Amino acid sequence: MERHNLLNEFPEFTEKIHDLKTSDNHFRKLFDEYHEVEHEVHKYNSGAQSTTDEHMHELKAKLLFLKDEIFTKLKN
Repeated sequence: MERHNLLNEFPEFTEKIHDLKTSDNHFRKLFDEYHEVEHEVHKYNSGAQSTTDEHMHELKAKLLFLKDEIFTKLKN
């Protein structure tokens, strides 16, 4: 299964991601939370663990919300 880390999702913002991780605490929290949720989704998608469809839907919705918020910060 393909991973969806932020550097793959937004390669044009690699430098800005690094800068914001080190200078913006809120961005750092979003970044860390995104990676935790993405790791959990990958774990379920790869079959390493199982979960309910409802839980997977909630995780994916959370991932999308975080990604949107991160993208908004990257554009500014």
